Amino acid sequence: MRDVNELADLTGASVLVTGARVTGQAILAALAPLGVRATLTDDSPAALATFAGQGTGVIDPGAAVEQIADFDLVVTSPGFPPTAPVLAAAAAAGIPIWGDVELAWRLDQSGRYGAPRKWLVVTGTNGKTTTTSMLHAMLEAAGRRAVLCGNIGDPVLAVLDHPCELLAVELSSFQLHWAPSLRPEAGVVLNVAEDHLDWHGSMAAYAQDKARALAGRVAVGGLDDAVAAGLLATAPARVKVGFRLGEPAAGEVGVRDGMLVDNAFADGLALVAADTIPVAGPVGVLNALAAAALARAVDVPAGSIAEALATFRVGRHRAEVVAVADGITYVDDSKATNPHAALASVTAYPRVVWVAGGLLKGASIDEMVAAATNRLVGAVLIGQDRDVIGEALSRHAPDVPVVELVTGEDSEVPEKDESAVTRVTRVIPVEAQPVAEAVMAAVVETARGLARPGDTVLLAPAGASFDQFTSYGHRGDTFAAAVRAAIG
Repeated sequence: MRDVNELADLTGASVLVTGARVTGQAILAALAPLGVRATLTDDSPAALATFAGQGTGVIDPGAAVEQIADFDLVVTSPGFPPTAPVLAAAAAAGIPIWGDVELAWRLDQSGRYGAPRKWLVVTGTNGKTTTTSMLHAMLEAAGRRAVLCGNIGDPVLAVLDHPCELLAVELSSFQLHWAPSLRPEAGVVLNVAEDHLDWHGSMAAYAQDKARALAGRVAVGGLDDAVAAGLLATAPARVKVGFRLGEPAAGEVGVRDGMLVDNAFADGLALVAADTIPVAGPVGVLNALAAAALARAVDVPAGSIAEALATFRVGRHRAEVVAVADGITYVDDSKATNPHAALASVTAYPRVVWVAGGLLKGASIDEMVAAATNRLVGAVLIGQDRDVIGEALSRHAPDVPVVELVTGEDSEVPEKDESAVTRVTRVIPVEAQPVAEAVMAAVVETARGLARPGDTVLLAPAGASFDQFTSYGHRGDTFAAAVRAAIG
């Protein structure tokens, strides 16, 4: 087995690449000039056939497990968990496993693309994309050459040849798990709540993977989140900065007299008025504080931070207002794919008809439901784990009307007491149209019946989309189309 701890040693190495989608393709492209012998594996025989036709070496996963000793290194796409057979086999054989971010970090640090970039890393259970986008806008407003990448936009590997000084990098816990060498110029953990426990195996393992964002020069952590604050306290970074909704102490950024204030890199420097941040609720202020802390870590002036936030717009499917009709506001926050994100979304509005459901991925929903009770005026539940959410609503919000929508294809519909008007089940006929469209048409019809003028019908699912939709984007687009069709 070759020693691949140094990039120079990759020449002639035999490298197994797992995953044939966007990240896998970026890995193959980055490896091509390095003189390695790359072989691709994927669960899709069709994908392997396509790459084989293009001259790429391929191997099916079963054979890869059997022949794992033939490889010097595995470079994996982030969706593959440590329990995936090919990765488990590699670990058992002592073969190094890098993620795409680990490979990108090593390539960048080697000087292959010129002077190494300064990485500004954003992670957390909720708010990563908005915070990273805000950060990128701040860097650009300051005239800094920066690229937005990672879990948002292009993979880091795909932008290393772009002329830039700074990388604004959104990283998931999956990506961080496979990037043990990463030492960013500055990194933030926004918050940590139960999510992806089916992948990580435990909350502790999930949190420790998030903590890898704090291993560089400057570590930033959300002090209003107990887990993030704990990770910041134990981070090895030379500079530690906390951010909070309240008044900042020394070494923190926070809010004083309605202004975001930097008390970490300056002495009480006012940055921007909190009420000008164009993201609803406290989460918008927290995201702006985190982005500002990273920007200040690389000397972005206050004026550029204010300029960036003044023109900032939230991304698709992130608290996106779809329509306002008959006094009811319809909001697509399909990106709220875990309970923590859903709670932040619900608490941004005073009266909510909550559209929720999907795959909870092992996360508990009870704490979220209990905290959101005083905002809920109704709930429409869909997807595989709808009954779990329904039971939590029955425990914590028994007076809130709940409608569970199931398709005729569901093999089991839990029996409910239909005399209990606060929780009923309705079966959706799907013969005439695709399931996704049928589900959302019924969702909007039901939600309109529960809502009153002044209410918000909010799609904030608290779960992943893959049981009924192809992605959170597909789920949000289908919701928006159903709203437009319903209101004419």
